[in-house]
Amino acid sequence: MPFIKRAIAALAATTLAVPAAIAQQAAADPVKSTAQQTLEAAWSAPEPWRTDRFYLQTSVASVHFHPDDEHDNSQQLINAEWRTDNRWLAGQVLVGAASFDNSFGQASWYAYGGLLWRPAETVQPFYLKLTAGVLHGYRGEYKDKIPFNDSGYAPAILPAMGYCYNRFCTELVVFGAAGMMLTVGATLP
Repeated sequence: MPFIKRAIAALAATTLAVPAAIAQQAAADPVKSTAQQTLEAAWSAPEPWRTDRFYLQTSVASVHFHPDDEHDNSQQLINAEWRTDNRWLAGQVLVGAASFDNSFGQASWYAYGGLLWRPAETVQPFYLKLTAGVLHGYRGEYKDKIPFNDSGYAPAILPAMGYCYNRFCTELVVFGAAGMMLTVGATLP
């Protein structure tokens, strides 16, 4: 629980500190550059989840479909994602990296690329996401708990669905046939 409090406090501090720093700089320098104007416009966008390019998130809860006494449901996820301006297969291209404790308490990492779709025109804050990448961290007696992990690195595909309100988003992420995780995060310009 202390981890979640620290992660939420860090997200809140980042979200609140950047606009204040921009406002101080604008007051000191009335002649604004194009870059400053663009950044200020991004922070005051009516639907920031539509234009923001960075997303930071952490895990709130997880559940395994087939619970085992060895399973640890506190993943301590820290995920950073860059949502590019590029489009492919009608989705927004994204790349990211995550650090977390796997289901057996081992430090693990996931580096990925993916796509984000907003399928309902009338409900734009809702989205679907699919990522694919390389997973590392399942070692020792747990090495065979994920497929294709012979070298310690395994491919992974994670589907998710999410919803944003202003800059704050939540996602439900399915991790294979093992379980699912609820995350919270914030978008940044």
